[in-house]
Amino acid sequence: MDIYHSDCLFFDGTKPCKQHKEENVKCGSCKYYQKISKKILIIKLGAIGDVIRTTPLLPKLRAEYPSCQIHWVTDFPKILPDSKIDKIYTYKTSDITILQQTPFDICINLDKDYNACALMNTINAPEKYGFYLENGVPAPVNKLAEEKFLTGLFDDINIANQKSYQEEMFEICGYKYNKEEYILDCDNSIEWKINNNGKKIIGLNTGCGNRWTSRLWAKENWIDLCKELIVNGYHPLLLGGEQEDKKNRSISKKSGAEYLGHFSLKEFISLCNQCDVIVTAVTMGMHLAIGLKKNLVLMNNIFNPYEFDLYGRGEIVQPDKECTCFFSPTCKNENYFCMEHLPVSKIFNAVERTIK
Repeated sequence: MDIYHSDCLFFDGTKPCKQHKEENVKCGSCKYYQKISKKILIIKLGAIGDVIRTTPLLPKLRAEYPSCQIHWVTDFPKILPDSKIDKIYTYKTSDITILQQTPFDICINLDKDYNACALMNTINAPEKYGFYLENGVPAPVNKLAEEKFLTGLFDDINIANQKSYQEEMFEICGYKYNKEEYILDCDNSIEWKINNNGKKIIGLNTGCGNRWTSRLWAKENWIDLCKELIVNGYHPLLLGGEQEDKKNRSISKKSGAEYLGHFSLKEFISLCNQCDVIVTAVTMGMHLAIGLKKNLVLMNNIFNPYEFDLYGRGEIVQPDKECTCFFSPTCKNENYFCMEHLPVSKIFNAVERTIK
């Protein structure tokens, strides 16, 4: 059985490798043979935005371990840059069975999630980083993950934190964060007919999800922002998914902003890539903007602003009145809703500063 090398980066085991198909080379004398230096598994199931902002780990791991083989298990395989990852799995029985029967050198679990932590326990790897299941509940694997673990348990510790998510993630793995960028694939072959007549396109991502309504900015504010942008020579383009469709149609009708509809994830990424600036709350749209290296105006009220690294391409704008509902899906303040105190002028001025 010396005829093949199962420890080669290009070995699949179910079909001929690309090099054999293209050049008819065989393992015994193949000039492309690369012995796998480390076999690494990343567990990051969700949410989709968190999966995107975990991708800065990829170039770091490649730099640390040339010829490593990276596997990733996630609930959102379509968002991952498959050209940078050797094998992508989803959280289903057939894939979990394969992972449990594969010896890894390193396993990294960045989800404080019961399923992810339970999977971490069953993976065969001498080096583990992040979180696992201890006494039936998530826990840090080692001291490197303790700080991040505590920020998820106690609001006062979370509020006092001054590290970005990326910095925390790198520290969990024993690395120093050096502004490694997101890695996000974008299909540039999609053609869009945007009637901007040469004007700067300001993408307005109006949604915040059904769960986190504490982040919601009123529809009337979006309408007024669109009007202000148009008067000042910008081209507002409404962005969103199916659940924002009705709202975006209404905003478009009342303001004159352009709305092209809602699209697949692949198309939505491409549409965001047409924008010069993107205005969004803390949601998937924010991570897409960062991944696409777009200028960004980020509306934030319930999260620690230090958590977000915009890579110097924009600014975070918060309400004039303090948010008293830290990390809460719904507003619990009976006296006022803080997002009502985020004026349109504040967002518009941030757009102008960002675009200039």
